[in-house]
Parts: sequence; C-alpha cells; structure tokens
Amino acid sequence: MPSVDAATLRRMSDALFIEKGLRSPGSTRFWGLLVLASVIASAGVVGDSTATVIGAMIVAPLMTPILGSALALVLADRSQVVRCVMLVFGGALAVVAVGMLLGWIAAPPDSFASNSQVTSRISPRLIDLLAALATGTVGAFALVRADISDTLPGVAIAISLVPPLAVTGLLLTVGRYHDAGESTLLFATNVAAIVATGTIVFLVFGVRGVAQESDFAVGRFHGGALAAVVGLILLIAVPLTTGTITVARDRSLAADARPVAEKWAATGKWQIASVEGRNGVVVIGVLGLPPQPAPTALRAALDRNGMRDADLELHLVGGRTHWCPADTDTCTVRDSAIG
Repeated sequence: MPSVDAATLRRMSDALFIEKGLRSPGSTRFWGLLVLASVIASAGVVGDSTATVIGAMIVAPLMTPILGSALALVLADRSQVVRCVMLVFGGALAVVAVGMLLGWIAAPPDSFASNSQVTSRISPRLIDLLAALATGTVGAFALVRADISDTLPGVAIAISLVPPLAVTGLLLTVGRYHDAGESTLLFATNVAAIVATGTIVFLVFGVRGVAQESDFAVGRFHGGALAAVVGLILLIAVPLTTGTITVARDRSLAADARPVAEKWAATGKWQIASVEGRNGVVVIGVLGLPPQPAPTALRAALDRNGMRDADLELHLVGGRTHWCPADTDTCTVRDSAIG
C-alpha cells in the first residue's frame, strides 16, 4: 500500500495549513494573491477573455485551504478544520465582493447576457462533478508525491474556484440572482469534490499512521466525518442532475428557436448575434440599425412553431431588453436582463 513519510507529511502540512495572524507570511500571501486573482478573474469575465480568466486560476490560492480541510479531517484536527473552513468561506466572500465592485463599475448594458465566460459557469451539470472529482484526486496525489508536483498548475486551471465566485458577484450587481446561485453551486461542487477526493487520497497513502508515529496532533477519526463528506457529494449531485436535464432541454429549445429568429430578423435586415435557452426562456441577441423588427412578431412566430410555453427575452443593440411572456401577444421594455 502506498504511504508517505514524516518529511512528506511535514511538507504537506506546511503547504496547506496557513499560519494564524493576518500579518503572518502565509496569511499575507493567501489574501494578497486572492484579491489579485479576484480582480484578474472579474476583469477577465467582464472582458470575456478566456486567457485572463485562466491567469486568475493559476494565481488563486483557494485550493490551499480546501485541501487543508481534507488533511485536517484525516488528522481529526478540529482547530485546523475550523480554520481552513473559515478561510475558504471568508475567501469566497472576498472574491464575490470584488466581483460586485467591478460589476458596479463595468457591467455591460446587456447584463452579461452574451458573455461566454458567464454562460459557461451558470449551468453546472453532473459532468462538472465528475471532472471536479478527477481533478481533486490529481491535486491531492500531486501534493503527496513531490516528484509529480509540476502538475499542480494544470490542476489549478482544470478546477474552477475563483471564476465562478467572480461571476456570482458580477451577476448580483445586475439582478440575475438565480444565475448567481448557479455559479455559486459550481464553486460548491468543486470544493466538495476536492475535500472528498483529498480525504480519500490522504487516507489511502497512510497519512494518519505516519502522523501518529510523528509529533503531529492526531485526534480520533470518526467514520461519520467521511460519511458527511460523501453525503455532501450526493446532496450536491441532486441539483446537478436537475441542471443536466435543464441544460439538455435548453439546448433543444435554442436549436428550435434559432431558425425562427433568423427568419424574423431577415425581414428588417438585422442579424441574430446569439440564441440560447436559459431555464426554459428563449434568450436572443439581435444586432442591426433602426428600424427594428417588431418583438411581438417574433413572439408570434415562436408560438406558431411550438414554443408557446417558453418566455422570450430579446436583447437589442443599445442595451434595450424586450420581455415577451409565454401565452401573450405583448412585450414590455426592461432596462436589464432577466435572471
């Protein structure tokens, strides 16, 4: 059975357990990098820049206290568990706050409706949980095995921690509360997966046995702790299953709506910039010069093509948003996107 030695365990604890005190080297490094990563991620989302968001993933230090929680659980060190959890919770709130600040400064007129960085993080699915479990396993394995620690930057890119929180903050500023909750769910999914897989990897590598033979504080490990982690994974899997079904339905809805929207836009020589389904709502972005085609005509066209039950959210150039509810022949103008 694979195992670690005392030196490896000391290296792991030094890397994962951040010192107490805001002025300690570990704390200043953690909070400094976290704030900078939050700014980078939020700016990358606002600018719809994948490269910038990836840069934030590499800089962000949130993986440290999350894996620290797993190590503290294995060691049954209650004080470290509480400290790591508080760091994760406080760090998450800090990222959301930075996202909200940048959202107040630079939110676009369409409330991020056409932003690919936002869209990719507001529909978590079971496949995201599977990817997070695999990535968390690699991260814990790389921490245990110093000879493969070069994979950690790749793990930081693969696991999405700071960007979903930045999206949450940005969406809160524009009133898209449901979507903000979805991006938070993605973050929670990744955290739960890292803690679960980290705990299992550390147990498999015999971390507790080595700690007991060394000078580490080791408490009594209760099976209930592991059961709680597994239960958290199963609990998160429920909304992710719902999300998987919703995404499949929305993709079908968008595929049906696109040809109808393109035919409607062609009457006024406008162009369809985007068509997507969002929780059963058809969301369409349109570009062109005045005069604009009538939104009510699109609503009627969708009704004729079997989409009578779907609400319509129409974004026109200049930031105007038309809301056309299902089973009606009227549309109202709204200043921001519907969440």
